Amino acid sequence: MKRRWRITVTGIVQGVGFRPFVWRLAHQLGLTGFVFNNPQGVVIEAEGEADALTSFVKLLRTNSPPLAVIDNISWQEIPLNGETEFKIVESHHDAERVVLISPDVATCEDCLRELFDPNDRRYRYPFLNCTNCGPRFTIIVDVPYDRERTTMAVFPMCPDCEREYHDPSDRRFHAQPTACPRCGPNVWLVAKDEKGEWREVCQGDDAIRETAKRLLEGQIVAIKGLGGYHIACDAANEVAVKRLRESKHREFKPFALMVPDLSTVCQLVFMNPEEEALLTSWRRPIVLMKRRPNAPVAESVAPRHRDLGIMLPYTPLHHLLMNEVKRTLVMTSGNLSDEPIAYKDDDAFKRLNKMVDAFLVHNREIHIRCDDSVTRVFNGRELLIRRSRGYAPQPVLLPFEVPKPILAVGAMLKNTFALCRGRYAFISHHIGDLDNYAAYRAFLEGIEHFKRLFAIEPQAVAYDLHPDYPSTRFALDYAEEHNLPAIGVQHHHAHVASVMAEYGLSGPVIGVAYDGTGYGSDGTIWGGEILVATYEGFERVAHLEYVPMPGGEKAVREAWRMAASWLSHVFGNEVEKLDIGIAQRVGIDKWRKLLSLLRSDLPQPQTSSMGRLFDAVASLLGICDFGAYEGHPAIWLEMEAARWLQGEENEKGCKVRSAECDFERLPFAFELTETQPIIMKAGTVIEGIVDALKRGEPVGKIAAQFHAAVADATLRACLKIRERIGVNEVILSGGVMQNVLLLSLLVPLLERVGFSVFVPTKLPPNDGGICFGQAAICGCVLRVEVEGSAKW
Repeated sequence: MKRRWRITVTGIVQGVGFRPFVWRLAHQLGLTGFVFNNPQGVVIEAEGEADALTSFVKLLRTNSPPLAVIDNISWQEIPLNGETEFKIVESHHDAERVVLISPDVATCEDCLRELFDPNDRRYRYPFLNCTNCGPRFTIIVDVPYDRERTTMAVFPMCPDCEREYHDPSDRRFHAQPTACPRCGPNVWLVAKDEKGEWREVCQGDDAIRETAKRLLEGQIVAIKGLGGYHIACDAANEVAVKRLRESKHREFKPFALMVPDLSTVCQLVFMNPEEEALLTSWRRPIVLMKRRPNAPVAESVAPRHRDLGIMLPYTPLHHLLMNEVKRTLVMTSGNLSDEPIAYKDDDAFKRLNKMVDAFLVHNREIHIRCDDSVTRVFNGRELLIRRSRGYAPQPVLLPFEVPKPILAVGAMLKNTFALCRGRYAFISHHIGDLDNYAAYRAFLEGIEHFKRLFAIEPQAVAYDLHPDYPSTRFALDYAEEHNLPAIGVQHHHAHVASVMAEYGLSGPVIGVAYDGTGYGSDGTIWGGEILVATYEGFERVAHLEYVPMPGGEKAVREAWRMAASWLSHVFGNEVEKLDIGIAQRVGIDKWRKLLSLLRSDLPQPQTSSMGRLFDAVASLLGICDFGAYEGHPAIWLEMEAARWLQGEENEKGCKVRSAECDFERLPFAFELTETQPIIMKAGTVIEGIVDALKRGEPVGKIAAQFHAAVADATLRACLKIRERIGVNEVILSGGVMQNVLLLSLLVPLLERVGFSVFVPTKLPPNDGGICFGQAAICGCVLRVEVEGSAKW
């Protein structure tokens, strides 16, 4: 007997080939009716035999397109209509928007075959795409996701593209960015002429070939990509790479590399199956992997780094360029150090013209900038460092529904924000450091874009307690202007809650939050914190002891200041008798003035920061006295430790020497007090490091033992806390937890004694994940206010 069902599908179901999939499936099962997009997702009315309808609903979920993410399928019976065919009809624009937008998707295999097929009409066309790949987030102006609401609206389709676009059996059916050489965007090369003026050199395929030629000659070229401009040069050319470093004012931070294929990857790094899966996924992130000895890249690509950041081509333009150069390129963000990536043409020419020899540009407008994502593998699972292109704006689910829409504004560094409705947290692309004015403007523009894209008008705002964060000031002003509740969230509580929410934990948990700086509830600078936390609140049950942070923010950039602080804290007036080389490196007068300041009664910020302790040790060991970028001294400290632990490597990357036996007989260890909260006292660590330096111990060995001491102290603190309150779940978060050496020591120690350990996988452990924790805590506060209970 025939039935007619109205079926609603929510999730990422627009711009991923879902309607043509529905059309084909309906024809296979002999159903009639129609399908359309609306602001809630996809709506289907299907008529046919009851068994066919049941199979239809089942196959919608099990056989959906690879890029679709189905959140929910609901259906109800409605009166028969008696249609004779199944159609795809125009999108409906009414009703509340809850549609989910797909991230940008790397070029699929079908399109790649066409790209290099001389008989295909899109042969070597740098903007080909289909329903299964291409730009999404970076070109969407509004929803529903149709061509007229993207930046492709200015390119009318030619008859051939129009035919494909309207044919449900075609791979390009309703592929909104679809185009060909006759009707789509174009690419051209701009360079200086003999008079030093910028002129167009050539267009189309000639421009790509000429760009490749110039790169191989050692030139530096700005390349307009999917979410912004890259700056590229030959990664094996030391002169070019060094010149790029100087022009970007990026002295030491590693450059990302784009490689033509997997065989080239294997020449550069040791790659395991999990890393290969990430590298080749449709998200195409930059993946950090362990470099091979004598990897064929210039030394200036990643000075003193054990890892290289590798990505594969992810747009047709990249594929064509890499096919021409057939070698590894530096492919770094188009900006000066600490600025947001350039994505508008005028801005790019203004900001980058002194850094590059040429521009490879195109006329497909980028509506929203989006940096490359950075990730790595730890323990067989993804550990995100920067979540952006390929991930944003795909939502992360909260463990409960929030009673009203929330804007969570994140922190200052590595800023991301979140707009939340129901269980969806729409987390932004990477914005950057908000102390930069251009980044702050991007933050404001991003919030307005997300509000429009997801039709969310915040009814509450969550923010960091630090009064001087630009995001905090914005949140308070916004809340006042719109008469909204503003919920302040302590920085490290947000770190812990972010991981709790990812794993659906209700707490209490033991939250280990180690980072650089975060505003503490007592007005000091926290960063070495162990909390017992739920969403409703937290207790600070352990922390690193306080020491002065001389010079405040200067101490973040100058690691030697924290070394002086710790030495003065431990050795008092005997510091000047220590002969360990720091004073000579930074200057005797400067060193003595700082020690004098530390001995004075002048007020100085106090910090319990684990990140600043890592900086201090890096300086003590002579590894890094001045940080050129955030986390620089701590990263180099980890590299030295990892190098010594690894010893000599064979070609398979296997260990030849291990120092694990030394960890059982540590020459130094943290002291744990019996107070509440537990104080982790690092005085014995500093004494041990000074003694080891005097004995001439290898710097790498001392660095490795320091990592082991931090892991051991954390374990002992967690054991004391479990003994007191019986909590067995441990969260590891904060910027210090990007340190995979520390994680590789700490996680097995905790698991060996029965702890369940949770490390973030969907969001970064650094401040890029803060907004999600803020949203979860704010949502819990609102639930208590609205429902009188926070129970799920």
